Amino acid sequence: MDIAKASIRTPVNTWLIIIICLLGGLIGLGEIGRLEDPSFTIKEAMVVTQYPGASAEQVELEVTEPLETAIQQMSQVHQVRSLSKPGVSEIHVEMKTNFDGTELPQIWDELRKRMSDAKNSLPTGVRPIQVVDDFGDVFGLYFALTAPDFTPYQLREFSRIIRRDLLTVPNVTKVSVEGVLKQQITVHIDTTQLANLGISLPDVKSALTYNLRPYGSGRLHIDGQRIRIPVGGVESHVDAIENITIGLPGSTSQIRIQDIAKVTFDVVDIPKVLIRHNGEPAITLAVAANKEANVVEVGHAVRERIDEILAQLPAGIILQPIYDQAQVVDDAVSGFILNLVMSVVVVILTLCIFMGWRAGVVVGAVLLLTVLGTILAMWLYGLNLQRISLGALVIAMGMLVDNAIVVAEGMMLRMQRGYSALDAASRVVQQTQWPLLGATAIGIAAFSGIGLSDDSTGEFLFSLFAVILISLFLSWILAITVAPLFGSTL
Repeated sequence: MDIAKASIRTPVNTWLIIIICLLGGLIGLGEIGRLEDPSFTIKEAMVVTQYPGASAEQVELEVTEPLETAIQQMSQVHQVRSLSKPGVSEIHVEMKTNFDGTELPQIWDELRKRMSDAKNSLPTGVRPIQVVDDFGDVFGLYFALTAPDFTPYQLREFSRIIRRDLLTVPNVTKVSVEGVLKQQITVHIDTTQLANLGISLPDVKSALTYNLRPYGSGRLHIDGQRIRIPVGGVESHVDAIENITIGLPGSTSQIRIQDIAKVTFDVVDIPKVLIRHNGEPAITLAVAANKEANVVEVGHAVRERIDEILAQLPAGIILQPIYDQAQVVDDAVSGFILNLVMSVVVVILTLCIFMGWRAGVVVGAVLLLTVLGTILAMWLYGLNLQRISLGALVIAMGMLVDNAIVVAEGMMLRMQRGYSALDAASRVVQQTQWPLLGATAIGIAAFSGIGLSDDSTGEFLFSLFAVILISLFLSWILAITVAPLFGSTL
């Protein structure tokens, strides 16, 4: 079949390809997902087990070694590293690189099952085993929450409200809060006064333990129906503790906790994390989006939701962005579009200077359609615009014009010899279409080793191979269909 003659004599199908690439590419450019980096899976988990009061040697012999033995029986394990500290066992489990992200959840479930079975062989006093496998969460939005006129307890409540509301934003999968200053109720007991009253510390502890339990609600039966009677508690925990009564030994008299102790609500002495933003105590909120979502759209939705939340909270609460991945990605994609336009302009101007304006317009138009068609295919296939895929387009830019240049230049040379545009297009496409396909396949194969690797490199760089595959193959199709049509028209 003479493709060139068909595209010129009956150009309906060719114009359909042009319209699909042009309009579909513009639509895809607005709808395609945008990320900073391609998503990939961290194939490592950490098994943490607490053994309070045990020395590092006891932890190693009684906890770490039995758990390591159970883990090493898994066929998916590549490497196991452990660290035994006084009271804590930490085991890092790394899986083989040929397992992709779809297989890891089942592997982690198997790891948890083995740890649950191994728990029965551990000594008494060992806390429940924790398997941490969420290292792959990417927090693309960071905010600092400050409220200079409020207490740490109020600041913590504000962060809880904001976190709860942000989790309702579509495609927000996780909101992590750090820097919360934990507070505790401290009972400062006068031991001398206790001794004079004949009360021991265990008596006070038993009274606190018993009276701080929640009250159960009662039930009342009326005409065969059970009606719940709730028992209300005091609003303040400090007041509840101060009003707890203790009986004096040897008498029927009772005293309150506030008579023998001072109850305070304080910040813990040694906080785990202390965060300050612009000199003020702060709490950070990190937002992670769905890996398949458009991070730019998620960022806009989160900022809109934050404005709504702050409008409902008291004045004086400040929530400032520390890092906004959505803005970074938006700037990167906008910069790429600008560079793309400049690249096409430079290619057209260069070709117009050395090959004439007609050939420059033909090759430039084919290049623009190739890029837009590639973006359309990426959108339909589920590939996102990120550093690797954008870099692939930049890498392929120089190769995308080769096929169209060969066809356009071949038509020019044959037309200078007296051939008509139809015959020139037919001859050049018949002579070059298969050699051009072979050269295109060689260019694609050069990147196949990177994208088709079954390890983490292939998972991270797959979009590099996919984009080059799509763009180069599409450039060959457009070179033997659209280029002859444009060339005959001009």
